[in-house]
Amino acid sequence: MAYTLPQHGDRVDWVDHAKGISILLVVMMHSTLGVEIAAGAVGWLHPVVEFAKPFRMPAFFLISGLFLARTIDAPWRRFLDRKVLHFAYFYVLWVLIQFAFKGPGIAMEGGVGAALAALVETTYQPFGTLWFIYVLPVFFLFTRLVRGLPVWLVLAWAALLEVMPIATGSVVYDEFAARYVYFFVGYALAGSIFGWQRWSAARIAPVIAGLIAWFAVNAALSQATLPAGLTPYAQVFSSEPTVLRWSDLAGISLVLGLAGSLALVAVCGLIARARWSQGLRWIGAHSIVIYLAFFLPMAVTRTALLKLGIIADVGTMSLITWIAAVSGPVVLYLVIQWSGWGRFLFERPRWARLEGATPRAAEQGNSAAQAG
Repeated sequence: MAYTLPQHGDRVDWVDHAKGISILLVVMMHSTLGVEIAAGAVGWLHPVVEFAKPFRMPAFFLISGLFLARTIDAPWRRFLDRKVLHFAYFYVLWVLIQFAFKGPGIAMEGGVGAALAALVETTYQPFGTLWFIYVLPVFFLFTRLVRGLPVWLVLAWAALLEVMPIATGSVVYDEFAARYVYFFVGYALAGSIFGWQRWSAARIAPVIAGLIAWFAVNAALSQATLPAGLTPYAQVFSSEPTVLRWSDLAGISLVLGLAGSLALVAVCGLIARARWSQGLRWIGAHSIVIYLAFFLPMAVTRTALLKLGIIADVGTMSLITWIAAVSGPVVLYLVIQWSGWGRFLFERPRWARLEGATPRAAEQGNSAAQAG
C-alpha cells in the first residue's frame, strides 16, 4: 500500500460524506421496515430500501476498514484501547440503555428470569441495532492476526465466505461471513480506493455515465423477483432467509456489494466540495451519535403515528419516522454539547481507556468507522 493515508486527527470530506449516506440508509431501513411490519403493509419508501440493500452494509464496512492500516501495527495496548475497548464501551452502555426500555416488556411476557437471560445473551449475541459495533472489533482483531498472510489469499477466502450459504443463527458468525470481505477490501486496498476517488473526481462526465449504468443494473437486480420455480434452488446457494430477488443470489450479491461501494465512493468524491452537502458531511462525522441513539425516537414516532392514525399512508409514516430517528440523536447531541451534561453517552471517558489520556478531539463524536 504505497498510498499515504491521512494521519490521526485528519478528516477526509468524502469519507465523511460516504458515512453520512450509509448511516442515513441504515436508519431508513430500520424505520421503514419497522413501520411496515407494525402496519402490515408496504409503503412507497420500500423500493428505496431494497435498492440500497446490496451495498448499504458492504459500503459501511468497506469504509470502516480504510484507516486500519495506520494503526494495525500499533502496540497491543494502544490497539486494544482504540479498536476494541472503544466500541465495547459504547456497546455495553447502549445495551443497558436499550434494555431499560425493552427489558420490562420481556419481563412481563416471560418473567424476570427471561429478562435476565436476554441481558446475559447480549454478551455473545449482539443486541438489536447494536450488532455493528459488536462485530467491528472482531474484524479489527482478526485482520491484525492475519495481516502477515498474502492479501490475495485472505481476499479469496473472505469472498468464498460471502458467497457460501452460511446461516448458523449466530449474528457474529453470520455477519462475519457475509461482511468481512468488504472490510478487508477497505483495509487491504485502501490506496486503490483513495486512488479511485481521485480518478473519478477528475473525470466527471464518464463517471456520471458509469453511475447511471450502475444505477440501472442495481435497480433491476434489486427489484426484480426470481421466478417461482427457481426460488427453491436459489435458496441453497444463499444465506438469505428468503431469496426473492436476483440481488440476493450468491455471487451477484458480492459483485453488487463491491460495485455499490465504489459507486458511493465516486458519488461522494463528486459532491464533497459542494456547499449544500456539508450537512451530510457533519452527519457522517457524527454517525456514531445517530447509530447509537436512533432507536428511541424511531420507536416513539412509529408508535405515535400508528396509534394516532392521522396518516394513513405507510410510506409517509416511514418517511416521518426516518426523519425523527435521524434528527432526534442530533438534537440530543447538540443539547449535550451545549449543556456539558451527558457527554459520556457519545464520548468515552478517561476511566474507560487503557491509555488513560484525555480523549482527543478526533475521537469525540467520531464515527465507529473512523474512530481512534
